[in-house]
Amino acid sequence: MELGKYAQSEAIVSTDNTAINVGSGNLPVFATPSMIALMENAAMQCVAPYLDEISTTVGIALNIEHARASKTGEKIIAKATLTAIKGRELLFDVEACDSKGQIGKGTHKRFIVDIEKFMNKLM
Repeated sequence: MELGKYAQSEAIVSTDNTAINVGSGNLPVFATPSMIALMENAAMQCVAPYLDEISTTVGIALNIEHARASKTGEKIIAKATLTAIKGRELLFDVEACDSKGQIGKGTHKRFIVDIEKFMNKLM
């Protein structure tokens, strides 16, 4: 893993990922939880190639601003850039854009975990 690596995730705003459908608002616009999920997916994909088959990452913290709404039909692109590595803790700068520019930004922390050990803690 190296600092500056990035990955992107994309989605089209549809009724499935609007605020009214996911329960975060009552308007047919791209939902904040949907934007955050797209950002988290980009961060997960950014480091996945560097992990062995018994490891994954889990999100542990978010500091996100959703600054502008996006209408149905817009293509949303989320980008996550790895900015810090502290042992198993990873920090990313994240942003999301539509055709008019940036709609959200912030930081996201993920933690590298052993899949089996993590899941066994839930038993």
